[in-house]
Amino acid sequence: MDENNKPKRQEVIETEVTMGTVHSAAIEPYRVRLFVEDEIVRDAEITVGLNHRGIERIMEGLPVEKANSLTEKICGICSNSHIWNSVMVAEKGLGIEIPERATYIRIIMGELERIHSHMLYLAHGNEVLGHETFAMRLFYIRETVMELLRMIGGNRVQYGVSIIGGVRPRCELDLMRIQKLHEGMDIIEQKVTEFAERFVSDPMIMSRITGVGVLTKKDALRLAATGPTLRSTGVDLDLRRDMEIYDPFEFDVITQDDGDVKSNLLMRVLEIPESIKIIRQALKNLPSGHITDRSWEMQDTGIIKSYIEVPRGKLLHSYALEDGRVRGSIVRTPSITNIAAMQEACIGNHISDAQLAIVQCDPCFTCTDRAIKITQIQI
Repeated sequence: MDENNKPKRQEVIETEVTMGTVHSAAIEPYRVRLFVEDEIVRDAEITVGLNHRGIERIMEGLPVEKANSLTEKICGICSNSHIWNSVMVAEKGLGIEIPERATYIRIIMGELERIHSHMLYLAHGNEVLGHETFAMRLFYIRETVMELLRMIGGNRVQYGVSIIGGVRPRCELDLMRIQKLHEGMDIIEQKVTEFAERFVSDPMIMSRITGVGVLTKKDALRLAATGPTLRSTGVDLDLRRDMEIYDPFEFDVITQDDGDVKSNLLMRVLEIPESIKIIRQALKNLPSGHITDRSWEMQDTGIIKSYIEVPRGKLLHSYALEDGRVRGSIVRTPSITNIAAMQEACIGNHISDAQLAIVQCDPCFTCTDRAIKITQIQI
């Protein structure tokens, strides 16, 4: 064949773009490798472990009460969820029956934390979108729930509400606190509704987030996505329906169908009113009686596991007790599998949408950086 008639050879040039370990759109350290072709992401790799603290290793051998307090340090956003679930492990192993009033207070705290976590997610999402006005507006609305958390627990970050056998006496809900909670729920519901109306009616935002970072239902199940990230693909699964302590409460499980950034943002917006509904029911039907049972006796147990639904999905805590000390602690946070799912969600999107696709699952990288495995010791 003549030299001039040879078909032109097409070469595919693959380029790697690295973000991190520190990125302006991320509030925690992690590393992203994007493999792009013509600015379209063809593959992605997300690496965590850059903020390792080894909390599970530190917990080994600690008295169980001290170890439970340490679990609050796993996450500054869902600290209450960690200590609540860690305490439940000991309570299951020791056969402790929690006073009903204490259970209701724990649920109120759990739902308050879900509201504040979802608002933080929405604010951060708008920051990544470049909409600073919406982001600051959400932080302003979030202040109401942060003050309610401080009022009950005495702190805006780590509240120390749950203890083995119930809740701390200082976290009792008197008439003043109950009134403040009612007022706070009214304020949050009104302001979140106003925000949602403005958010979905903004054509520039909706066009920016629709069809971006799509995670299919099949991939979500295959990659073990959990929480709102899973429900955004149409899977009707919320662990609260399987938790006996939630049986007295009526609430709807929110789902979306598209599995994109829009669906994930709407998931959190629509879940906030459901949390408000639960809190109002708990306040209306708050049982009387004690909030702490200290009549139990310490004993050794085997490995006990406890699962609860937290703002990002399913959380596992497990350990055994030996002479009142923790052995073999394992914590599995929902972000570990949701982050893996986001690697899949990046593929096929423009490089400018990659960060948006990653943060849509509300990742907590620091939550995930907890333990190391020693494979060899050099002597």
